[in-house]
Parts: sequence; structure tokens; C-alpha cells
Amino acid sequence: MSTTTTTNKAPNVDFGEEHVPLLTRLFKLQSVWILCVLIGIIAIFSIAAGTKFLAWSNFSIITQNVSIWAVLGVGMTFVIITSGIDLSIGSVLVFSSVVAAKVMEAMGGDGWDVAIVGIVCACISGVLWGLLNGWLVARAKIPPLIVTLGTLSIALGLAQIITGGLDIRAVPASLSDTIGYGRFLGIPMLSLIALIVVVIGGILLHKTKFGRYTYAIGSNEEATRRVGVKVSRQLIKIYAMTGFLAGFAGLLSLSQYATTTIAGQSLTNLNVIAAVVIGGTSIFGGEGSIFGTVVGLFIPAVLLSGFTILGVTPYWQTVAVGSVLIAAVYIDQSRRAAASRGAKPSLMAAVRGKKK
Repeated sequence: MSTTTTTNKAPNVDFGEEHVPLLTRLFKLQSVWILCVLIGIIAIFSIAAGTKFLAWSNFSIITQNVSIWAVLGVGMTFVIITSGIDLSIGSVLVFSSVVAAKVMEAMGGDGWDVAIVGIVCACISGVLWGLLNGWLVARAKIPPLIVTLGTLSIALGLAQIITGGLDIRAVPASLSDTIGYGRFLGIPMLSLIALIVVVIGGILLHKTKFGRYTYAIGSNEEATRRVGVKVSRQLIKIYAMTGFLAGFAGLLSLSQYATTTIAGQSLTNLNVIAAVVIGGTSIFGGEGSIFGTVVGLFIPAVLLSGFTILGVTPYWQTVAVGSVLIAAVYIDQSRRAAASRGAKPSLMAAVRGKKK
């Protein structure tokens, strides 16, 4: 009498990715084609404006203009990957800078002791707003759009109440001279600090468990919860980190302009969100990269610089950025739909093969 042992195995589904050339797969990434768009924009302005655009001083200005947005963009990338949104970062930046400026004004002096206290106050302010956003989203289950739209208004209103609507110019010279206008090996300190934040953010997102959980929540929140990930705690951490970076950005803004910018950050949140999405972070969650965000941030900055040099009204910058944003979302939707259509036949073929 013979005994037959049958082992049930899941079908080995092949979606064809292994047979697609590396270069083809590379150009499917939105961050890669948006980099090509950026290179094309630079090439056009280089031909049209010549040495004025290609001057090192011009690129130095561009990188400084991108620096504060880059710090904000790191946090926003994490939030959008979870399929969330944070509209409050511009107001949190303003509020944090106001709190820091008020504290430093009360202390008096221009030394680093005063500046360090201001840095700590700005960062703590940002973290507290981030924790509030995270708790309302994760625990109270209020949609991120509503939560952060509310805190956008509250933070900006409180900043205006504290200052009476007038900017504070009591910024220690040590802060503005070192961070705002200082250089290290010819590189603006502002840009160097932003680069450090971007690198740390990239490592955190792509090389750590914290980053893997972030992607997992955006891909399928319920499935992530079922495998034991504390989703609510993770979301609170992500929003707290985003708030911290907004507070830190407020300090950098103080250093750069030597004053608070209460009326100057009204479009900051929209510009950062647009740059993150343009750079390939999907508004549907589960996809994105810090590299793509950085590329997306440079597009409006390069457009503004090029238009200014050519004497074209800067308002065309917003038209161009809006057009690229719509195109980026459309391509993301089309790519997801194509991937879904391609996956279903492969899966059905695998199942039919198993039945035979």
C-alpha cells in the first residue's frame, strides 16, 4: 500500500518584472522622469540666458531658496506616503519662529546661549503641533485634511495674536551671521544644514524599520495593523516629526531673514506639497522617495530664477508648477491603473496553471 504525500504551495506568480530591462524599469519611476524634466528646464534657461543663469552665484541662490522647503519636504514626504496630508506646516513654521523670537527678545543679547534657547523653543513648538495633529488623526480618527486645515488656522491666528500682526526683528546676530549668511567651504550654511536633514530623512525612510512601517501604512493600513504594527503610534510619530521639522524650518527662516515672516508663508504648504507629489510621492500612499522630493523642490526654484533673469513675470512660475503637478498626478493614476490591469491577467494565468 503506497502513501502519496501532497504539499500545497502558493502559486509562483510572475508579474514579468524580472524580464524587464533595468533601464526600462528605471524610467518607469516618476522621480527619474521628473529629473529629466528638471534637466530640460535647466538646459532651456542655459541656452536662453547663458552665463547669467549658469553662474555659480545664481545656483547658490537657488539652493538657499530651496533649503527651507527641503526641510519641510522631508516631513511631508513621510506624511503623504501614509496617504495623509499636512496643510499646517507653513503656519507651524510661523508660530515656532514667533515663539523663538519672543523668547530670544525677552532674554536679550546676541550670543549663542540665547540662540540655542531659541532653537530649542522653535523645535518644541513644532513637535507639540505635530503631536496634536497626529493624535487627532490617529486616535480621534479625524481626516488629516480637516485636522491640519484647522491647525493651519489656529497656529497662524495665535502667532498673530502674540505679535499683534507685526513681525519681530529681535534675532541674535550669532544666529543670522552663522546660519543665515554663513558659509562652510564656500557652501551656504543654510544649504548644508538642509542637505544634512535630507540625508538623515532618506536613511530613515529607506533603510530603517520606521520607514518600512511608513510605506506599509500607506499601502494597506488595515493589513499593517493586523501583522502587529502599532499604526496609531506610528502615525503620531510621523506627524510629530513633521512638526519638529516645521519648527526647525521656522528657526532657519529667522536666521535667513533676521525677522519673523508672518505674512510670507501663506503658500509654503502648497508649494511643498506640490513639490513632494511632483517628485513621485503618490497621494494615494505607499510610494515615494526623498530623492524625488528634492528634485520636485528644485523645479519651482529653477523656474523662478530663470524667469527673473529673462525678465518674465514670476507669476508664470505658478502656472508652470501647477501644470506639472496635474501631469504628475495624472501619470501616477495612469501608472497604477496599468499596473492593476497587468497584474490581474498574470495572477489568473498562475491560478489556471495550478488547476491543470
